[in-house]
Amino acid sequence: MPHVELSISDPRSSLTAESTLDRWGDTVADAAEPSLVIDEQSVVVAVSASLEDLLGLTEPAVDRPLLEGVLQLLDFADGGALDAAEVAKTPPLLALKSGRLARGLVRVRCVSGPRTFDAIAAPLIQDDQIVGSLTFFSAV
Repeated sequence: MPHVELSISDPRSSLTAESTLDRWGDTVADAAEPSLVIDEQSVVVAVSASLEDLLGLTEPAVDRPLLEGVLQLLDFADGGALDAAEVAKTPPLLALKSGRLARGLVRVRCVSGPRTFDAIAAPLIQDDQIVGSLTFFSAV
């Protein structure tokens, strides 16, 4: 009689935070949708070509802090720079802080002028720790 042995393991247990971010980063780098991945320090891990085009980035965004020249957030009221308290509430950063899905409108300085995006962010979790966030942007 044949003998069959099954083993069930948690596939996440053999992954590291780096490999999780690398996998999501590879996905976003090849994605047609405007999207980005940041790590727990809000440094850009990957950005899609379509988001780079929308933002008009002239320098590579990878390995740069999200808020230092990559995503220039603007206040809806006066078009000036967004204050720190409001910046923390933007979806990519809120998903990092809260560990939950975050969604909201963000106003961003782009090469073609200010644009509004609907941003949806999900935390990236590895071994019960938040290691980054994945955000999709849709022009409004």
